[in-house]
Amino acid sequence: MAASLGRVCKSGLLKPNYGPLLNQQVHNFSTANQWSRGRKVLLACLGVTAGGISALIYALDRSVKAFDVIAPLQTYKWGFYGLFNSLDHASLRRGWEVYKNVCSACHSLQYICYRHLIGVTHTEDEAKALAEEIQVQDGPDDTGAYFMRPGKLSDHIPSPYPNEEAARAANNGSYPPDLTFIINAVHNGENYVFSLLTGYCDPPAGVKLREGQYFNPYFVDGALGMPQIVYDEVLEYEDGTPASASQVAKDVVEFLMWTANSEFDERKRLTIKLLGMAALLLPLMIYWNRKTWSSVKNTKLLFTPRYKKE
Repeated sequence: MAASLGRVCKSGLLKPNYGPLLNQQVHNFSTANQWSRGRKVLLACLGVTAGGISALIYALDRSVKAFDVIAPLQTYKWGFYGLFNSLDHASLRRGWEVYKNVCSACHSLQYICYRHLIGVTHTEDEAKALAEEIQVQDGPDDTGAYFMRPGKLSDHIPSPYPNEEAARAANNGSYPPDLTFIINAVHNGENYVFSLLTGYCDPPAGVKLREGQYFNPYFVDGALGMPQIVYDEVLEYEDGTPASASQVAKDVVEFLMWTANSEFDERKRLTIKLLGMAALLLPLMIYWNRKTWSSVKNTKLLFTPRYKKE
């Protein structure tokens, strides 16, 4: 009987039904309904342990990078914030004084020419006088020799170092960045630079600094190669403004905001003009639209068939 049944299956007349067996196997491997209580508790403990180990590893990793973000930046109420606010040009002139007397010893403004200062911080005669204070190599002349000449309005503000290698050699291997676009190069740049200049303090316990490094909680890793250069009475302003540390930092940040966004005031001026023109044209456009389309919108169109169906 079994032999005949096997022959029938092989011939294709009768196919075996393995569905219940497969469903039972899938059920056994895909659910935990038949797991014992001890097995469930063990798996739960393993999951909690794995999660704890992962959290510990993450905490240790973050502790190594503890100085990535030490002190949160404060958002100060800058005068140039706002839709119609412009830069303070008196502060810009003081900021140029800060750069010239304090910052220019290490940092450059290689994308700014003396002619850019005209109408912003200085008059044309004052800018010419500033340019003539420097000596620029020019040439060759008729004999093929290079010579030194006084600066012109078209000359760039000179860099304190001839090349990057000389800059690193003079600053213990650190390279002072160019300050022209430093405000735009850093997120929330104006608040970052102000906090950096005024945020020097003693390192906390456990933080070791190498020779030539200074602690600043707003800098990555806290170790900064630039010493504190902004403090009370670091210079005397031409207009007699008290040169407190916060005032000096505020003025140089305002000046660097202009160097990074030289079109700042022009943008605000164009915004005011655009909004003024829009305020005048918008009522005219609304009136023209209503006058042109009112007859169309208020006209009722009816369809009257020519022949009536009987």
